[in-house]
Amino acid sequence: MREGDDVADAIDLEAELRRLMIAIARDMVARRFITATEGNLSTRLDPERLLITPTSTNKGRLTENQLVVVDRSGRVLEGRGQPSSEIDLHLTVYRERPDVNAVVHAHPPMATAFTVAGVELAQRTLPEIVVLFGSIPTAPYGTPTTPELAKTVEGLVRDANALLLEKHGSLTLGRTLVEAYENLERVEWAAEVTLWARLLGKVEPLPDAQMEKLLAIRAEKAAVGSSAAD
Repeated sequence: MREGDDVADAIDLEAELRRLMIAIARDMVARRFITATEGNLSTRLDPERLLITPTSTNKGRLTENQLVVVDRSGRVLEGRGQPSSEIDLHLTVYRERPDVNAVVHAHPPMATAFTVAGVELAQRTLPEIVVLFGSIPTAPYGTPTTPELAKTVEGLVRDANALLLEKHGSLTLGRTLVEAYENLERVEWAAEVTLWARLLGKVEPLPDAQMEKLLAIRAEKAAVGSSAAD
């Protein structure tokens, strides 16, 4: 393949990722995972560059040319605006997880309510969640928009593709933007089911024997590189 073909492919990929990021951002607003200027998304364009949503911008009215391209240190390479004020959160994930290509930070109401109430979602109650995530841990509180917040997830993101941020929403990771977004959908679903179960009665955790089977399935899928939710 000629060098010109490589450049054309890279341009086409970036254009597609820009369109996809806008579509997902608007869907997040429509489903009330974020409101107003909340939330932020990013994805790798290549090993050296990231595409990220700008700060102080309503994601429901975001346009492709407002997205910002930064390098691995967060320095702006392309775009008129500034990247998300929580860019450190994204940079931490990419630094800790070379296998991750997309990050979504949102404020899903049900899951966020769990963190405000101090109730963990990392409970062994839903087989699908165990197979997909293992668990959904909660990072300790860190001041939003500061490096302090990023430090709270440093250890957790090494082993988790979905986690909650105490009093501040969720952080989901994926090999693609779609996967990171679908992981957000699953987090909010888990929170909703858990809430209804708690209202209806006592929530019984899965027995140890069942947990072992589910974790074995999770490990098997990881070994062949497939999504645990396939």
